[in-house]
Amino acid sequence: MSREVKYYIVAADALPEVFIKVAEAKRMMQTGEAATVGAATRMAGISRSAFYKYKDSVQPFNDMKAEHIITFYGMLKDNTGVLSRVLSVFAASGANILTINQSIPTNGCAAVTISAETSDMAESLEALLAEAEAVEGVVKFEVTSA
Repeated sequence: MSREVKYYIVAADALPEVFIKVAEAKRMMQTGEAATVGAATRMAGISRSAFYKYKDSVQPFNDMKAEHIITFYGMLKDNTGVLSRVLSVFAASGANILTINQSIPTNGCAAVTISAETSDMAESLEALLAEAEAVEGVVKFEVTSA
């Protein structure tokens, strides 16, 4: 049974400083200001262990008036129609799929990444994730970047 993930929007000044610094280190790596995790963490003033502890949990909030593109990662069983049913969940939610990349199945499963523009969604991100993960044949489904 998977752990339910909840998301909160919190003002930056209410967060522990380490979360802000992790987000800054991630930004530096994405923009090329830092070539390695070590360089980014030194520049942000945090330890590498703090970065690795929080890197998957800290995401800057994008202004909802702007384009909001989210990348999802899923592990799907190699059964007919699984990917199609997952894509139907996206269509029903109002998300606009931009890219789909699927690996060749190995050991009965295939990894898939889906990037979608989500600003016109009729439901919450948590609901989309729950519905996608509930599709028969989905082993894992999560957000990788926002």
